Amino acid sequence: MMKIFYWLYVFLSFGLFLILFPAAWVYTRITGHYRSHLGERLGSISPEVTKHLSGSLLIWIHAASLGEVKVAVSIVNALRSMKSGCAFVLSTNTPHGRKMAEELFGEDIPVIFAPIDFAPLIRRALKTLNPDILLFIETEIWPAWLFEARRMGIGTALLNGRISARSVGKYMGMRPFFCGVLKNFDVFSMISEEDAKRIIAIGADPQKIEINGNAKYDHLGSGTDPQIETAIRKALNINEFQRVFVAGSTRTGEEGMILDAYEKILEHFRDTILIIVPRHIERTPDIGSIIKARGYKYQTRSALQKGRANRTEHIVIIDTFGELFRIYSIGTIVFCGASLVPLGGQNPLEPAIWGKVVFYGPSMEDFSDAKILLEKAGAGFQVTGPEMLAEKAVWFLDHPDELKARGKLGREEILKNIGAGERHALAVMKLIA
Repeated sequence: MMKIFYWLYVFLSFGLFLILFPAAWVYTRITGHYRSHLGERLGSISPEVTKHLSGSLLIWIHAASLGEVKVAVSIVNALRSMKSGCAFVLSTNTPHGRKMAEELFGEDIPVIFAPIDFAPLIRRALKTLNPDILLFIETEIWPAWLFEARRMGIGTALLNGRISARSVGKYMGMRPFFCGVLKNFDVFSMISEEDAKRIIAIGADPQKIEINGNAKYDHLGSGTDPQIETAIRKALNINEFQRVFVAGSTRTGEEGMILDAYEKILEHFRDTILIIVPRHIERTPDIGSIIKARGYKYQTRSALQKGRANRTEHIVIIDTFGELFRIYSIGTIVFCGASLVPLGGQNPLEPAIWGKVVFYGPSMEDFSDAKILLEKAGAGFQVTGPEMLAEKAVWFLDHPDELKARGKLGREEILKNIGAGERHALAVMKLIA
């Protein structure tokens, strides 16, 4: 039965490949996007990649995007300290993830785009690289990739594994299929007890499961350089005494609510600066229209960055990529988006490691472990809407010492949890052994 499901998946993926590839090929030719790396998507690995792979053991790590790449860094560092002579290659799905990986690893580790999960393409890439171990970060469960790896005798592990409350229902709807897919994993190194229970419910073997914490904590402690805060304040012309309301990773429908809260905050603290960092920067014009409709003016980070103007307005939209973590450093009040709308939330640990109290809406299913950690420390607060957000923000702005003390407790709680990357690496070492 499992093989029937798998071959049905292969048949469907083959059909989709035939339908979508011509359009994708035309798109790359017209726009230039992915053109230089299309071969990697099709499983063709350049000799420039393979010539750098020398070692007694080759480990291929797949990290889908930015967050997973950061997790991979701590795991790679831990593996290198545990076993010498390892070579690594890292694959990612997104251009931004690839760019960050290249910046973090330099020429030390080759970075490629992951091949499409279509058996012939996967087989081609695996035969070229011939890895000993294949590691997937977080929720990367690709049927063809796993089946082909198993067929070729390649060890496989899911590291920093997480199954969100939002996604488990989708997997359960296809449980017979995913039960067969998960049999191809040798190790499941999960973040939490809840993640372990969910993946067992989907069909994972409990004997293969370990619970080792969240390696996303590991990179946070080393990233909070005070010079970053100084540089951001200078770039945005914000002095250390000005109150700053940062709304990070906002999604459609949230900016209006943020402005509702901001207007109430302004009734008490007229000098407060609002910085909106949308999850998708291409939404900047739409957000600008919402701001103008309220009678406010705004400036964009890109305009300030290019020196076309000094910051004169009290609202700034960050329309440049990869700056959210740095922007959090100057926040007095911080809100994490994708949470006042039902999208699962964003990582509240990034502002919390700067010593910030963090506010978020009811939808935090994707970061429930981080939410619990911060609330336990008294540094995370769920709000039901803009009125409650404004009320709590005003109270904390009226009590700055309490704001600072609670933020410090949150940071300390995160630092206590650092070290998960090493525990996930130990799970890999057992697989190697």
